[in-house]
Amino acid sequence: MIRLEDLTKGTQVQGILPNSIVAIVDAQWHGSDVVELTYKDASGTLGNELVFRDREPTLEIITSGGAWSFTADGANFRLASEAHRIRLAYLFDPLLAVHTSLVEPLPHQITAVYGEMLTRQPLRFLLADDPGAGKTIMAGLLMRELLIRGDLHRCLVICPGSLAPQWQDELSQKFHLRFEILTNDRIESAVTGNAFAEMPLLIVRLDKLSRNQDLQAKLAQTDWDLVVCDEAHKMSASFFGGEIKETKRYKLGKLLSTLTRHFLLMSATPHNGKEEDFQLFMALLDGDRFEGRFRDGVHVTDTSDLMRRLVKEDLLKFDGKPLFPERQASTIEYELSDLEAVLYKRVTEYVREEFNRADALENEGRKGNVGFALTILQRRLASSPEAIYQSLLRRRERLQKRLRQEEVLRRGSNAIIIEFKQVLDLEDLEDIPGEEREATEQEVVDLATASRTIAELQTEIKLLEELEQLALRVRRSGKDKKWEELSNLL
Repeated sequence: MIRLEDLTKGTQVQGILPNSIVAIVDAQWHGSDVVELTYKDASGTLGNELVFRDREPTLEIITSGGAWSFTADGANFRLASEAHRIRLAYLFDPLLAVHTSLVEPLPHQITAVYGEMLTRQPLRFLLADDPGAGKTIMAGLLMRELLIRGDLHRCLVICPGSLAPQWQDELSQKFHLRFEILTNDRIESAVTGNAFAEMPLLIVRLDKLSRNQDLQAKLAQTDWDLVVCDEAHKMSASFFGGEIKETKRYKLGKLLSTLTRHFLLMSATPHNGKEEDFQLFMALLDGDRFEGRFRDGVHVTDTSDLMRRLVKEDLLKFDGKPLFPERQASTIEYELSDLEAVLYKRVTEYVREEFNRADALENEGRKGNVGFALTILQRRLASSPEAIYQSLLRRRERLQKRLRQEEVLRRGSNAIIIEFKQVLDLEDLEDIPGEEREATEQEVVDLATASRTIAELQTEIKLLEELEQLALRVRRSGKDKKWEELSNLL
């Protein structure tokens, strides 16, 4: 039971009016047993009434106007509760990285991160979806999710040099992750002498690291929570002559695998068609499982628990529609003109003979350059009469220039000629800009030859002169069946 003294300003009382709650506006006492109340009813109408002590049993205070009155601003309450929900979101939101990043991921990207990768502890995984699937976004979502969960403090991204700025921009703009690119200045200015230890979020160019033993020695002194390797198929090894041939990139991959708890390889082309090479590649993820000499029919690969590969036809939007238009490929057959057919046959014979001579070379670097040059020559042959003519012309001129130099040096003797220098490590071609790559390819085409004596070089130049004249005749004939068929199709 309440007392009249409890009827103060702001109190909500039931019993003053029948079946209604009123809010006390003012209370004036008349003696010790009578109080004059001024109140507002539910509609806001003011009222006045004298209340005596004997009515105390019929009155009830509903609220005193305190913290649980629910009279505050509802919008402010919603704002505060939403802020508190976001603060604790990581405890109950299974897709928090999606909701806190500037991306709109597709179904296959969400399933890759939350269905395939986050469930693996520790993560040793190959993401091999087709080009255009958004593997960078998947890697960014994984980093963001691990960071929110407190499972990521140090992350290293290894990628081809041309892709480093793109990785830095996307991780910054879409996921608010501030990665640094390892540069020579940053290496030299490292306070501790080891830039890897000072930079928790780091992007390193693949070839810069794979060819620098000093950098690898410093890297070996650090450890990482996550290492992501983009275009990981470049870290390849192969079986040759019954032995494993490891590239510098592959050796780097083996080192990285020992320095991290989570190891993610990304490549749209993980398999080169040779099962033994693929198993060597997968040994980067699980060396115990894929260790040992490959034997056909004995080593059978089941990598479903270590990789995921979706082709473009499998990629869908949320509404179930294909992400990419259906690809309809067809081969248009056409017959070469008589003169074009002769040129094609003669150049093909030349390439085949040179390939056979290149196999006899002892210098592996030179052998690789010769094979690469002949492959490009075949590609020019299939391109157009103009392309093969210009290639033959430049190759003949460059070899003639080299022949004159050798004849002067050897004074006409048929001695073994000086080895043609290796123009470039062919692995470099994958990472240089388009125009520079084309120029380098042309230099290889012009200089690489399997000729080892002055007489052999003279014979090759004579053959090139004949092929050049034949290509010139085709060019002047105005016949280009490939272009004619293409223009008709268009």
